[in-house]
Amino acid sequence: MSSRNERNDDAICHKVSIGPHLLECGVELQEVEIAYEKAGNPIGEVIIVCHALTGNQKAVGTKGDPGWWRGFIGPGLYVDTDKFQVITMNVLGGCNGSTGPISINPTTGNWYGDEFPAITIRDMVHAQFKVLTKLGITRVRAILGGSLGGMQVLEWGLLYPNFAEVIIPIAVTPYFTDYALAYNAIGRHAIKADPAWEKGQYPIGTVIKGLEIARMVGLVTYRSDRLFNERFKRDRKEVGKDIEYQVDSYMKYQGEKFSRRFDANSYLSLLKAMDQYDIGYMRNGWKSALNQLEAKTCLISFKGDLLYPSTLIKEVSECMNILGKKVTHFEVDTMFGHDGFLVEFEKWGGVIKNLLEEKEVTQCLV
Repeated sequence: MSSRNERNDDAICHKVSIGPHLLECGVELQEVEIAYEKAGNPIGEVIIVCHALTGNQKAVGTKGDPGWWRGFIGPGLYVDTDKFQVITMNVLGGCNGSTGPISINPTTGNWYGDEFPAITIRDMVHAQFKVLTKLGITRVRAILGGSLGGMQVLEWGLLYPNFAEVIIPIAVTPYFTDYALAYNAIGRHAIKADPAWEKGQYPIGTVIKGLEIARMVGLVTYRSDRLFNERFKRDRKEVGKDIEYQVDSYMKYQGEKFSRRFDANSYLSLLKAMDQYDIGYMRNGWKSALNQLEAKTCLISFKGDLLYPSTLIKEVSECMNILGKKVTHFEVDTMFGHDGFLVEFEKWGGVIKNLLEEKEVTQCLV
């Protein structure tokens, strides 16, 4: 194994063509490309990381441009890049290098825009499998990810049950709940009601105010009421004749920042994939689908998660136990709610580290 001093700790980004890709909707995408990041020990066992809705393939990144999980993945960290090789792929339908709405449609010569076909979580996973096949990877140590990433993890376990030794679905339920669907509906309508959206055919780079609103709505669901109340404390300032609260300034800033880095059509495409997500679809219900899982499974949930409640994740664990599956469930006590999988690694990262490194892992609450 290479030592830390002999290796660049920064990740390297690549792109690979997987050729035509048939989608569940019946449309075949031509010339599909998937962008991915590779980090860590080049001869270590492989770990696949799946990103969330607004994430990308840069989970580790570089020292100058840290990835979204750099505090969790790295030398000596919870996913130890001294020991493992870590690969993260930008999802099909994304806007960070993989084929999606901002890609050129080879049939028309124009960018897809709103005409990009409907994709599902299963379409994403099948595309990722093709990438790994091209890279000569036939089995991995583990697959993990949270939220939309957790959806991919569960589908990996069902579509390719012997590909990973361990799957770690984080902050995800077996289907997208109606409560979560309601929030996605608000975001979708905000985008499509914006005149600048131009029925999905806006010039690339256009700032869509509706996307800013969609992001604000999302932020409210990702965090708990306790976190908002303790962070902002009704702090306010006068703006002309109006009074503006600190939370208002924060939400506007986050919305504007997001709209500059993410494509609205890609956001809509991924929302649709989340809305349709149900591991029980065409599998006789989600409880029956769980019987198809073969990998050792570690479920991690977070108290106060509005979108993916711990109670439902606990039910998944109980069902898997009845089915005789190898499963553990850890509920993390946090005031960050759903966003708990992006912070406070010290509360739950050790669970994953022990599991990946084959140390004892027991059923408990964290």
